[in-house]
Amino acid sequence: MKITQEVREYAAKQNADGMLEAERGMAEMSENFRETGGEIYVAKN
Repeated sequence: MKITQEVREYAAKQNADGMLEAERGMAEMSENFRETGGEIYVAKN
C-alpha cells in the first residue's frame, strides 16, 4: 500500500538522520578526548 510505503520511507529517513547526528556527536567527543590528553582518568584539582 502506498501509505505503508511512505511511512517506511519516512522512518528510514529519520533513522538515517539520527545516525548521522550520533556520528557527529561521537566525532566531537573523540576530538575533545584527544585535546584533553586522551587519558581515561583525569586528576581532580
